[in-house]
Amino acid sequence: MFLRNIYDEELAQAAYIIGCQQTGEALVIDPERDIDRYRRIAAENSLEIVAVAETHIHADFVSGAGEFARDPRVTIYLSGHGGEDWSYRWPDGSTRVQYLTDGDTFMIGKVEIQAIHTPGHTPEHLSFRITDLGGGADEPLAVVTGDFLFVGDVGRPDLLESAAGVAGAMEPSARTLQESLAQRVAPLADFIQVLPGHGAGSACGKALGAIPSSTIGYERRFNSALRLAEADAESFVREILSGQPEPPLYFKRMKQVNRDGIPVTGGPGVPERLPVEDFLARAAEKGAVVLDGRADRHAFIAEHLPGSICAPLDGSSFSNAAGSFLSAEEAILLILEREDQLDGAVRRLYRIGFDRVVGWIPFSELRDTGVPMRRLETVPFGAFDPAALPAETVVLDVRGASEYDEGHVPEAKQIAYTRLAEHLGELPRSRRYCLYCASGRRATLAASFLASRGYEVTLIDGSGDALFVRDVA
Repeated sequence: MFLRNIYDEELAQAAYIIGCQQTGEALVIDPERDIDRYRRIAAENSLEIVAVAETHIHADFVSGAGEFARDPRVTIYLSGHGGEDWSYRWPDGSTRVQYLTDGDTFMIGKVEIQAIHTPGHTPEHLSFRITDLGGGADEPLAVVTGDFLFVGDVGRPDLLESAAGVAGAMEPSARTLQESLAQRVAPLADFIQVLPGHGAGSACGKALGAIPSSTIGYERRFNSALRLAEADAESFVREILSGQPEPPLYFKRMKQVNRDGIPVTGGPGVPERLPVEDFLARAAEKGAVVLDGRADRHAFIAEHLPGSICAPLDGSSFSNAAGSFLSAEEAILLILEREDQLDGAVRRLYRIGFDRVVGWIPFSELRDTGVPMRRLETVPFGAFDPAALPAETVVLDVRGASEYDEGHVPEAKQIAYTRLAEHLGELPRSRRYCLYCASGRRATLAASFLASRGYEVTLIDGSGDALFVRDVA
């Protein structure tokens, strides 16, 4: 048996290739949209991908199942649970698809895959038990748990409500998740590997571990959320619904396109490198947006193209900025440091459903040709005095609500930067906004976005713990 974790560091997302080395067949579980990576890894290991399986309808990336479904040799395995609202709608008459319900099995060569219905994170969620029959095993080696069970945490049950907008779904989903954890993990042997769908940094949980896999036995002993689910249902529901981070705005669209479908393109495009004049002309068009992908946010603060949005190509900043601030209809122009960054930037956008990347340019080319630049007005937290601000100034805390509750600048308004775009109606353009977070990173992204929309902004850079107070009820 062959097993490989293909990990997306920025989205903290794991896909798995599971192959039978005796027959040369392989399965991909939870692939992202740019599927050439999985085909290349399979070919390098003398395998052919003949099947794709989905644990659930994802919220944080576009599934690659639709791209794989173009190949008539590939069978798509999807959940048959979920009811009217959360059943897959995109497969058509040409799709080679099989719908799985609890206990169903299929074979990849001599490797047995068994579906386990594990609802709670989503109604249709499946986990997959993997048994290497070709290697002589009669017990599972691993369980691919998707967003059901993580290393050190469990899936969040609030996304149908907080991201997809299904009112009243949060608490019932939490109770379903508790039941799934208490009932579905119990029969699994301690030695079985846990292969989760995400690691630390994903917005699909609040305390995910940074190691890529675990075992059922280890999680039974040390996963506090799992232990609480097994011991105290009411306490689990209260705890799992508290302190969850605000999801980026694009999560709602991801749920929709992964259920209903998105155009199959055959892979990400290659945008044209534009001359300065053409780049500026395209940037000035209605419906165009410019993302500045330079890694150093301080370089953006010092000088940037007016109207551009800071989206550093490091960590999760790029995808979170694009997914929180852009709409799928906008034409995207990229400012990069080097041409070798282009493919990665375009793939990151493609993975979250942004296909209209119409051109790019190196920042040095803009600067060296004398294009006027702008500086982001900035004050270090050490020099910031909220009491000295003009009366009409709004102090905006762009951290999460749970961080705000732990302490904040007095009288600050809280809007998580990942949700800022949906709250613009609450922010009159007649006022100046002073934005802060815990370090300046998130506030830089948010300030650049507001500035691109015509707001007067000041970035409060650095840490402001010394100024924070906690509200007393």
